[in-house]
Amino acid sequence: MKIFYQSSLPRSGSTLLQNILAQNPAFYVTPTSGVLDLVFSARVNYTNGLEFKAQDPKLMEKAFLSFCRNGMEGYYQALTDRPYVWDKSRGWGVHCDLLGAIFQSEPRIVCMVRDLRQIVASFEKRFRKNPATYKPIENHAKMEGITTYKRAVHHLQSIPLGLALERLIEVHTRGFASKMLFLRYEDLVTAPGSVLRQIYNYVQLPEFAHDFGHVEQVTQEDDTVFESVGLHEIRPKVAPMEADYMQILGLPAVKYIESNYAWYFERFGYPFTK
Repeated sequence: MKIFYQSSLPRSGSTLLQNILAQNPAFYVTPTSGVLDLVFSARVNYTNGLEFKAQDPKLMEKAFLSFCRNGMEGYYQALTDRPYVWDKSRGWGVHCDLLGAIFQSEPRIVCMVRDLRQIVASFEKRFRKNPATYKPIENHAKMEGITTYKRAVHHLQSIPLGLALERLIEVHTRGFASKMLFLRYEDLVTAPGSVLRQIYNYVQLPEFAHDFGHVEQVTQEDDTVFESVGLHEIRPKVAPMEADYMQILGLPAVKYIESNYAWYFERFGYPFTK
């Protein structure tokens, strides 16, 4: 069994990509995965446990990494007999070195990105959906999150988007980016065949004939646990969506995003507002 990883930004098409990949019968794909959290928990106990500290440190490290490797593989062997797994978690990219240590090989990590203005607009549209429902981001008594501009800034500086962006900076700072495959959502929905070809080349597997007109959703997540119903639903046809960030966010918020995250626009080739 071989595990590949998807470590994408929120609202960037990661669920869509997983379900496209799921058309290949050789692939088992996950919804948002908790496997990384299992490894994290084990690492905390391994690091702090007196029993481990009392033994030979090099031997214990070797045993711990083997524990993680066999634990991850055993986890998926209980779920599927397919030869390849795509595990989706936003944290994999920044822990590229940990994966390398566990498997003693360079991991294959795909990261979906999207026009940052459109990501923020997507969060704002979700806020405006179901106005009868209370959203914690909005606090009139403290004057927090009560305007579109304030909510845009909040999303960029908090979980999940703010955390994902800081991890993206770290990935580039530490040189992990050169080992990863970055894909733009806009390219996936306009030229899906080309994007999938890049993925197959990256993971060194033969291409598969995907049907981009009929993408069945096989990943299932109870979005009520994320306090946002419909968060991981996809459309069955791969097609572009209207760029409506200016209408949703307004010029001040758009300019804030562009000026404070210019590195993102330059790195991934998104044009600034003229």
